Amino acid sequence: MTSADAPPYPQLLRLSEVAYTWIRDRLVLLDLRPGEPVNEERIAAELGMGRTPVREALKRLESDRLVVSFPRRGTFTAEINITDLAQIFEVRRQLEPLAAGLAAVRADEPEREQLTRLLGDLEAPSSGRQTFRELMVADLRVHRSLYGATHNPFLEDTLIQYDNLATRIWGVFGPQLSGAGAHIEEHLPLLRAVIGADQHKAARLARQHVIGFEEAVRAVM
Repeated sequence: MTSADAPPYPQLLRLSEVAYTWIRDRLVLLDLRPGEPVNEERIAAELGMGRTPVREALKRLESDRLVVSFPRRGTFTAEINITDLAQIFEVRRQLEPLAAGLAAVRADEPEREQLTRLLGDLEAPSSGRQTFRELMVADLRVHRSLYGATHNPFLEDTLIQYDNLATRIWGVFGPQLSGAGAHIEEHLPLLRAVIGADQHKAARLARQHVIGFEEAVRAVM
């Protein structure tokens, strides 16, 4: 079999990964609103690819609980189910401190430099003038960087999935909170603890951050 005869599986996988990441972040940031139908053709056109990799991406996103599919009706963005709140945070209360502690002792030099840059961005005077969507993006960047620094891909994948679900909840209720900016500022001592390799402090601050977030959301439900 020549290379021309070989099925284009590697290319398909690359395209489906691009589609997955693009759609996932649109869902998490609520650019695709809860309950909205997902238009495969429009997404494929925006990404400049066929519908097959988009369909593959949507299958993964369904397993992530970010979209739901119905026979003969199509695919829709998942609704924000507040009854899931307790279960989502039950997991995060345990795993976020674990991840922060591991990141504090396992992060390599380039990762600590990246975390230092994130810390600088959050400390910049302009950070106080960010829109709510910009705050959501900043929050995602911090959490995903910490998860990557654990050097545990199983923990990283799990926490990204749960953080995505939690971020969608924050996207719905966050604008009603008076201290949305303070939620982001809580990352400052956490990042310093991780950069400084203080495992126990990083774990404690991560747990406090998750508990405070859950309490704040419940207060406006």
